[in-house]
Amino acid sequence: MINVYFKCIEENFDSQLLLIHITTMSKSPSHKRAQGKAAGRGGKTEVKIKGTNKRLDAITKSGKTATEVERSGSMSGLEKAAQRLKSKRSKQKVLQVPQQDIPKAVLAMKKKGVGGTVKNMSGTKRRSV
Repeated sequence: MINVYFKCIEENFDSQLLLIHITTMSKSPSHKRAQGKAAGRGGKTEVKIKGTNKRLDAITKSGKTATEVERSGSMSGLEKAAQRLKSKRSKQKVLQVPQQDIPKAVLAMKKKGVGGTVKNMSGTKRRSV
């Protein structure tokens, strides 16, 4: 949780400080499990993308494979995930989604101009883009 303080300058508040709690979205256990599995032994999860304030879900120890896990199924979420993959210089880029979202994820990757692989959460089905 992040605490943010604002100084109120309106007449009604008499210059009091206003405390607002901002909670960040937590990751589900299955999302964390997929991140860890994608990173592999010695790999890293939640890797900061250079030059931005964004993070990539997982990268292998060698840095060869970058993986983004997107479970929401929304087109905007899939496009954002594809954009995060595009900004990483890894040789292999993998977008991991639930099986029913594979066709949408392929479209999102094509729309953003990202080459790579879209696979389901268990890794049994995959599509190259």
